[in-house]
Amino acid sequence: MLDQLFTIIEERKANTPEGSYTARLLAAGDDTILQKVGEEAVEVILAAKGQGDQRLIEETADLFYHTLVLLSAHGVTLDEVKAELRRRHS
Repeated sequence: MLDQLFTIIEERKANTPEGSYTARLLAAGDDTILQKVGEEAVEVILAAKGQGDQRLIEETADLFYHTLVLLSAHGVTLDEVKAELRRRHS
């Protein structure tokens, strides 16, 4: 699913459809994207500290999404991150 999500993000980056949250984030630039990544990271922590597993799942999904948007904004692919993880564990 992360691969599919990254593909969608890349499509939104290339085509910038009207009304797309992803396209708006990418157009807003690094400061906005970084702010969202930071907010979601804090929300993951808060969820883990007592908001229940479902909330933790939801906030982690949000963090993954915003992190993928950040990667796309920087021209970094999900495959590059996967390769780095493989390198670290081989």
